[in-house]
Amino acid sequence: MSERLGFYFDQSLCTGCKACQIACKDKHDTPLGVNWRRVVEYSGGSWQVLDDTFSPRVFAYYTSIACNHCEDPICVRVCPTTAMTVRDDGTVFVDEAKCVGCRYCEWACPYSAPQFNVESGHMSKCDLCYDYRQEGQDPACVAACPSRALDWGPLAELEERYPGAVRSVAPLPDPSITEPNLLVRPHRDAQPVGSGVGSIANPKEI
Repeated sequence: MSERLGFYFDQSLCTGCKACQIACKDKHDTPLGVNWRRVVEYSGGSWQVLDDTFSPRVFAYYTSIACNHCEDPICVRVCPTTAMTVRDDGTVFVDEAKCVGCRYCEWACPYSAPQFNVESGHMSKCDLCYDYRQEGQDPACVAACPSRALDWGPLAELEERYPGAVRSVAPLPDPSITEPNLLVRPHRDAQPVGSGVGSIANPKEI
């Protein structure tokens, strides 16, 4: 197997414009309700009392998320038909010839990466734009980001290129579940995973 590929995301640069989400949807022509890449709005905070004076301590930031092509992809483990497969480059894809649309992978994935396509009756998901990569192009989401908050490549190279990036930040799930091939540069107000301090402000969009 070649070097594992993954994504890098800079929370500090993301403005929540959703250009990555739109580019992905346009490129793959997914039906309504199927979004392989989604932008999560996370916010929270409270009041701080100092010398009988109340001042707001609030935060808000965005997280662009798609399939993380995990080291331990739970979607592959739960698939009863072996439709979920790991390619030689470590990316996870769906073999629609084998998929029966049982949705086990969808329920198991903590990132909601596999999504049911009602038009085909099969699961679908990000494959890190396999066709584009074969032509030497960047994935559609990476190329579309106007603030250059997204990058991709072999995980070892991303770790070298972006020192200080982490695997764990709210609102993402605990990385120990699937060991995602995802690196994040946290926003200045980023909260720890499981802190419960903030909440997702756009649940209907993701």
